[in-house]
Amino acid sequence: MSAHLELTQLSKIFGADTKAGSDALQRGQSKAELLASSGYVIGVRDVSLRIGAGELFVVMGLSGSGKSTLVRMINRLIEPTAGQVMLDGVDVTAMSTRELVALRRRKMSMVFQTFALLPYLSVIDNVAFGLRVSGVDKKEARRRALEALRLVGIPEVADHRPDQLSGGMQQRAGLARAWVTEPEIMLMDEAFSALDPLIRTEMQDALLDLQRTAKRTIVFISHDLAEAVRIADRIAVMAEGEIRQVGIPAEIIDNPADDYVRAFFRDVQPGRLFTASDIAQPGDAPPDCEPVPAGMLLQDILPRAAASEAPLPVADGTGNIIGIIDRQCLLQALAKGRET
Repeated sequence: MSAHLELTQLSKIFGADTKAGSDALQRGQSKAELLASSGYVIGVRDVSLRIGAGELFVVMGLSGSGKSTLVRMINRLIEPTAGQVMLDGVDVTAMSTRELVALRRRKMSMVFQTFALLPYLSVIDNVAFGLRVSGVDKKEARRRALEALRLVGIPEVADHRPDQLSGGMQQRAGLARAWVTEPEIMLMDEAFSALDPLIRTEMQDALLDLQRTAKRTIVFISHDLAEAVRIADRIAVMAEGEIRQVGIPAEIIDNPADDYVRAFFRDVQPGRLFTASDIAQPGDAPPDCEPVPAGMLLQDILPRAAASEAPLPVADGTGNIIGIIDRQCLLQALAKGRET
């Protein structure tokens, strides 16, 4: 995979003299040791990641793991203490203030947990704001903003004020605002965590729908396991400012790198998180056997598998058969997460 975004040995030390803290870090002091000896706090330590174009990459971990600090170093809302951020071979960490402003306007957008809508502007003017700042004329900016609102399913509230919207609608508006400038990279920091479970699922669906129509490179921060597994192409698990493991969800669940990752994923419910395409294998299915959709959850496939000893074909959205699922494979997949 060619890297669209590449982080190399990225670190952040919080303290009065970050060079002294960085020197201590290089001597191998742990986060606890550094805090006790000098009061410095390690936010992120020596993180290297390669993220491909069009990938929805989720960074997850508990509070204090360093995930929000990491994503803010990508667009330099937080300045790294050490390391490098490369976007298509261009060093973001070496950019001037003017270059950085241009990057944030044209190539990189961000969605926060708090909706950050401007209260004195209508919803459509909020969505169009980034376009107007970039020099797009008012009529064209409003046209594109309305189209973005259609994409996230709320065109009818275009002329409302943000305080007239529910939390879910406000977050949809925030997503539309980040999407409308057609950024190459979207950074999403706990973007859905303030929403109730039903609206949160709807927002995940909206994001996945948008991603299918126009693939963006998305770095999505989350502490929610179900959310990460549901939306991610790949996941990075963080703890104590460090990356513990990177991989597709199924790989991490099957082969956790250490006890921390194993414990993090021990309560996973594969039947509710994984789909037919996740476990489909090459092979021939019996003729005239109705296929199951690639996106069908494993728990919903079980009744059909129980009623037939023959393997079930799996079809993608265009009806093409992409593999088969046999009963043993399905039961093994459903048993994952109950073994620890």
